[in-house]
Amino acid sequence: MFSDYSLGDLGSILAMQGFAGLILFSVFVLMALGLAIIFGQMGVINMAHGEFMILGAYVTYLCSELFTNYLPALYNGYFPVAIVAAFCASGALGLLVEWVLIRHLYRRPLDTLLATWGLSLILQQVYRSIFGAREVGVELPDWMLGSTHLTDTIEVPINGIIVMCITTAITVAVYLLIFRSGWGKRVRAVMSNRTMAGAVGIDTERVDRMTFGIGCGIAGIAGSAFTMVGSTSPTAGQLYIVDTFLVVVFGGAQSLLGTIASAFTISQAQSTLEFFTSGSNAKVLTLLTVVAILMVRPQGLFTVKVRR
Repeated sequence: MFSDYSLGDLGSILAMQGFAGLILFSVFVLMALGLAIIFGQMGVINMAHGEFMILGAYVTYLCSELFTNYLPALYNGYFPVAIVAAFCASGALGLLVEWVLIRHLYRRPLDTLLATWGLSLILQQVYRSIFGAREVGVELPDWMLGSTHLTDTIEVPINGIIVMCITTAITVAVYLLIFRSGWGKRVRAVMSNRTMAGAVGIDTERVDRMTFGIGCGIAGIAGSAFTMVGSTSPTAGQLYIVDTFLVVVFGGAQSLLGTIASAFTISQAQSTLEFFTSGSNAKVLTLLTVVAILMVRPQGLFTVKVRR
């Protein structure tokens, strides 16, 4: 596999694929952060998480079209507006779904799996009816185009750097929200002991609803970032949902650090293996490796210690 390349070529290839893996890592982290909040904190298996991501992508597409047609002079500033709109749209849909559907299914994980799987099919059809079955893409502003040359053989796209910056900012925001805010304390209290949290005056139903909404809103931001590196279709979310669950379970469902470490490991492995083998072989080899590790350490890479 490596015999056809010189050491210099291998170094350049590994560096380029490593950066491509960082872009994939950024999308995985944004997806997995929202899913880790929902699955890790609430125990809800949300199979429609990919569709919340695609809602964010379509909102970004609509913002792009809106600025193109009505505010062309401000087009270079549309993306920050799109990120906020994507978070609000996906978060609002998440709040509605939690109130209508999810709140009736707590402590019934298999039922939430089936219900959210059906929801994902419904949302896919809604997107197909509104936007059509064909893929759509956004035109990036001028300041997101081009690449930065690190060496004569290594260059990195500017939009990839921006995606990583967005991921870093959202990760820090989630950490502060969960571990350094009053709302985060209430979330962790409900996760540790729901009955006792309710007994001391915490509105557990409101905590659940807001947790689900914020998790879905982060998925919307992931969709907005996704438009910078790929096109959007009604079923694109399903391409990432399995990998995202793999990231969350492999890292430890309740561990923010585990989610980040797991996303980095899986994205780098897939990116490198795809170059030397193929996309399908890379996924198979990565999955087999993760399954083998989980057989030895079923709790994932990192675990959160709680009193029993």
